[in-house]
Amino acid sequence: MAPRNDDSAPADEDDRDRQEHAGEDDRAGREDPAGEGREGAVGAPAETGGVETAGANPSGADPSGAEAAGTSTDGSPVDERVAALRRVAAAGRRRRAGQLATCALLLAVALTGGAVAVGTVRDGADAVAVSAPASGDVSPQLLTGGSLDASIASLQAHLRAQPRDHGGWATLGLAYVEQARTKGDPSRYPQAEKALARSLRLAPGDDQALAGRAALAAARHDFADALTYADRALKQNPYSERALSSRIDALVELGRYDQAAEAADTADARRPGVPVFTRYAYVRELRGDTATARRVLEQALATATSRGDIAYVAAQLGQLSWNQGDYKAALRHYARALAADDSYLPALEGRARAQAASGDTAAAVKGMELVVSRYPLPAPLVELGELYEARGAAGDEVKARDQYALVDAWIALARANGVNADLDTALAAADHGNKASALRAARAEWARRHTVHTADALAWALHVNGRDQEALPYARQATATGYRNAAFLYHRGMIERATGHTGDARTHLAAALRLNPGFSPLGARQARSALEALGGAE
Repeated sequence: MAPRNDDSAPADEDDRDRQEHAGEDDRAGREDPAGEGREGAVGAPAETGGVETAGANPSGADPSGAEAAGTSTDGSPVDERVAALRRVAAAGRRRRAGQLATCALLLAVALTGGAVAVGTVRDGADAVAVSAPASGDVSPQLLTGGSLDASIASLQAHLRAQPRDHGGWATLGLAYVEQARTKGDPSRYPQAEKALARSLRLAPGDDQALAGRAALAAARHDFADALTYADRALKQNPYSERALSSRIDALVELGRYDQAAEAADTADARRPGVPVFTRYAYVRELRGDTATARRVLEQALATATSRGDIAYVAAQLGQLSWNQGDYKAALRHYARALAADDSYLPALEGRARAQAASGDTAAAVKGMELVVSRYPLPAPLVELGELYEARGAAGDEVKARDQYALVDAWIALARANGVNADLDTALAAADHGNKASALRAARAEWARRHTVHTADALAWALHVNGRDQEALPYARQATATGYRNAAFLYHRGMIERATGHTGDARTHLAAALRLNPGFSPLGARQARSALEALGGAE
């Protein structure tokens, strides 16, 4: 419904809104709405297919010259966010860790001010830019009709003309959340918060804006707030697909798996569709029911019609297959995802992991270099660093260290923009950073939520700090739901070995390698060595 014209409002209130939004749009909309969308491979984390590798400079050279200006040393374009992160990482290597955080904060301010262009999401060759209507509410479907950047530009133009359109502000906030999530750019979160807050000022209790606040809180890893906002949105609209989905996400990430399963059943009854199906499948996977998870995802893929949904669900199937060590199936699913959207980064990232696990190291390195050039988040950065370490070619040790330094830079940037990055810190620092920091971060995350992932992270952080007796209960808790994860089994086996539980260690190390023998470029090798030392080599 279009918002009514409030004749009782003073005439200059709309003028103030227009002036305020004009200032915001000058900052947030200064970048080219198309951004980097067509410069090459853009998208989410884990696929590849017919995309160019422009912009990757994984060698770790100090990006003080050409790359700082947006080109690599060979003259090819570089994503400015990646170049900026590398500048922060270089500063961190030259200065104390505290100065790194300061640099990251300054970088965050620059990013928030709109100095960096962001690319399209699920935007293929035949994507259609969507224009906002001249008046009235703006449909959330703008976010799925084509280029996200083009939609944002249309929304910004619309809101300059209609600054009291609460639906438009809610949709813009959701668009910023989606940009941040898919592009690894946490500087968009403050913009999302501002837009959603304005929507709620104009229309307190609006379910779309409340669902947007739930999505924003979840993206910032504030899952308690995500649950609160999702519940408030569902009181207004029990059939809100976004709120139903965010509620499942929040319960999963709080470790409340039984309630998450109930929420997934409820969402499936109210709003069956791709967003709900994929979450339903993940809840089942966490409980060890991979057969149901696969069946539901296959059903979702069969019903998917848009290229974005096909890419998303196929990539989810690829991840499920990879987790179970079926690399051929994983590569087949990732190929399906990339056929729908050859720039979908989750499929590019997943394909690189499956290639590495299949022994195709050259293709894996090339693919992961492409991913981090577009999407410099902790998981692919660590994966690329470990691929370099495992390969062991000349210069690879330095290249690996540079990837780990970029993780530190991203974490500082994320925290500066309100993202709780403790789990990322714990996982990366335990193996490739400050072990004491890893333990502090893991403890902080465990204090907030008890999930299998936080249990595993805390167990491993305790282990690398030599506190194995304390680690063992957490390692056992990480594997207690039936979730089939080779890294968890490996961590448990190594902790059991350190605590003298030799038989259990042999069982769980062997189980990790049977389940997914290529689960980690370095971890799988270490698991084999430990198992051989225990006399139970696979």
